[in-house]
Amino acid sequence: MMKRLYSLLLAILMLLSLFAVAGADEYVVKVSSPSGAPGLALATLAVQAPENYTYLTAETITAEFANETADFIIAPLNAGAKLYKAGKSSYKLAAVVAWGNLFIASQRENFTLEDINGAEITMFGEKTINSSITKFVLAENGIIPANVEYLAGASNTQKLLLSDAEAIVLTAEPALTAARTKNDKITSYSVNELYKSATGYDGFTQAGLFVKTETAQNHPEVVENYLKLVEESCDKCVSDVAAVAEAAAAMEILPNKKVGMNAIPNCTIRYMSALDAREQVEITANIDLEQFGGAVPADDFYYGAK
Repeated sequence: MMKRLYSLLLAILMLLSLFAVAGADEYVVKVSSPSGAPGLALATLAVQAPENYTYLTAETITAEFANETADFIIAPLNAGAKLYKAGKSSYKLAAVVAWGNLFIASQRENFTLEDINGAEITMFGEKTINSSITKFVLAENGIIPANVEYLAGASNTQKLLLSDAEAIVLTAEPALTAARTKNDKITSYSVNELYKSATGYDGFTQAGLFVKTETAQNHPEVVENYLKLVEESCDKCVSDVAAVAEAAAAMEILPNKKVGMNAIPNCTIRYMSALDAREQVEITANIDLEQFGGAVPADDFYYGAK
């Protein structure tokens, strides 16, 4: 009798284990991401299961954190940090995936960065981390414009770049590559190069991959497996640009493969875990603490922190 009970209990435990494994295997990861350059980090994954990926605009990112429908969100790192600090998000930083796609550009003949001294520059995104970084690196490199004007987004400064031969603008990839298809006289300089000169680092912590706390707690293996896939996807932005460009065009992250082939290498997509990137996150935050909610992120903001 005891032997039968033991066998029955063992069978039940085995069945429960099978169900548990099946449940983990069948868990479908839902991801939200901007459709611009940061979305390139996931392009080769998204094209395999587009129904599980939602693309956001700048205006809908905050709401996406509040809705908590996605397991992972790619977003401007400072936005995720600010919301987390304010108690308006349960998403922790899992990795940094985008390290700056900003460029200063002009149609001016023989344009150099020294031409910015005493001149007007038009940036996009007033009171955003992108404009804060740009102003910081210009100042650190001894470049002082007479005036800074602002437009809403990179597409707006791209239009100005194309319409005004004397304009000096802050733009971003892939808008810069798209502009060059219409005007081959554009000269540009990487903000990341100026950032490296100022800080010693190859790019700033522009966009992060955030994981929902509930998902991390309830499905730790799923989270770890997905992070490995994201790292592989990011690596392809360097090792297999053609595959990423094709996927990005198919997902309408970029207008076409040709633009992708030229723009992707300038988007600085690479994977670094949150814990490994922490020092660089804090360097970026200290450039404009207001964009991070007034302080560098605390320990519990970082996925995997003890």
